[in-house]
Amino acid sequence: MASKVSCLYVLTVVCWASALWYLSITRPTSSYTGHRQVNSISIARKNVSFGNIRTRPINPHSFDFLINEPNKCEKNIPFLVILISTTHKEFDARQAIRETWGDENNFKGIKIATLFLLGKNADPVLNQMVEQESQIFHDIIVEDFIDSYHNLTLKTLMGMRWVATFCSKAKYVMKTDSDIFVNMDNLIYKLLKPNTKPRRRYFTGYVINGGPIRDVRSKWYMPRDLYPDSNYPPFCSGTGYIFSADVAELIYKTSLHTRLLHLEDVYVGLCLRKLGIHPFQNSGFNHWKMAYSLCRYRRVITVHQITPEEMHRIWNDMSSKKHLRC
Repeated sequence: MASKVSCLYVLTVVCWASALWYLSITRPTSSYTGHRQVNSISIARKNVSFGNIRTRPINPHSFDFLINEPNKCEKNIPFLVILISTTHKEFDARQAIRETWGDENNFKGIKIATLFLLGKNADPVLNQMVEQESQIFHDIIVEDFIDSYHNLTLKTLMGMRWVATFCSKAKYVMKTDSDIFVNMDNLIYKLLKPNTKPRRRYFTGYVINGGPIRDVRSKWYMPRDLYPDSNYPPFCSGTGYIFSADVAELIYKTSLHTRLLHLEDVYVGLCLRKLGIHPFQNSGFNHWKMAYSLCRYRRVITVHQITPEEMHRIWNDMSSKKHLRC
C-alpha cells in the first residue's frame, strides 16, 4: 500500500471493516482476552492468496512484539528452534531449562536456538521483571495479548509467526512447555538426524484421536457452538511436538483464515488438516508424568510435569552416566 492513501480509499476500507465486524458479531465467537482492536488499513494489507481464491483474514494476528529477538538467527542458521510456552512467574523453570536440556551450547557443531514464549501480564511489575530477564538472556519473545490459559493458542501462533519471519531457514522447530524434560540426544540424533536431508511438511509427536469434552467442569471443555463436530482431527499433544520449519509459515498463514479455538494443540491440528499434513505418531513423546529411572528416560524424548529441581537432578544424572549401559 502506498504511503499516501486517498481519503476515498480509506473510507472504502473502513466500510469493509465495519461490514466484516457486523458479520462477525452475528456469529458465535470465542472469548479471547487481550485482543486489540484491529486497524482497518492493516487488515487490507494482509490479504492472503490461497490457490485462486483471494480472501481477507477472519482471524488477523494483529499483535505487536513487546519483546523480540529478531537477530537470533542472523549469524548462524539453527538446526533446531525450541519454542517453550511459559508464564511470567516461572523464572525457576526457565532457568532450569537454560542450565540443562535447553542450553544452546550443548551440542558442538549443531546450532540450537531456545526461546520462551509469553504474552503480557496484568501486573506491570511482572512485565518489568521479564523485560529485565530478557536483557540478560536474550531468549524471550512477548506479544501484547494477555497471557492466560485461554490465550495459549495465540502464544503458539506467535512462535510460528516468529519462525516464519525471523528464522525461516531453520531446519526444525520444537514446541513444548516449561514443565517438560527433553532428552535432547534422542531428539537430535535418533529422530532429526542432522546428517540426513531435512524433511518438508513434517509434523510428529504424541498423536491424539479424540473428540470435544462437553462437561463445563473440565479444563478441556469445548462449547458446542464453538466446535459443533463430534470428533477432532488428529493432533499432537501440546506438551511437545516437532515440525519442519516450513510448516511454521504454513500454519501461521492458515490460522489467519481459521476460527480460533482456545485448545492450542487441537487448533494446530485443525490447521494441519486444512493443509493436508498428517501428524506422525512417535511413542518417544510421553505426555504424562513418569517416575525417573535412567534406562526409562533414555528411551523417551519428552516427559511431562517435571519441576525445576527434578530437571537439574535428572539432567545431572543422565549426563554423568552416559557411559553406563542399560
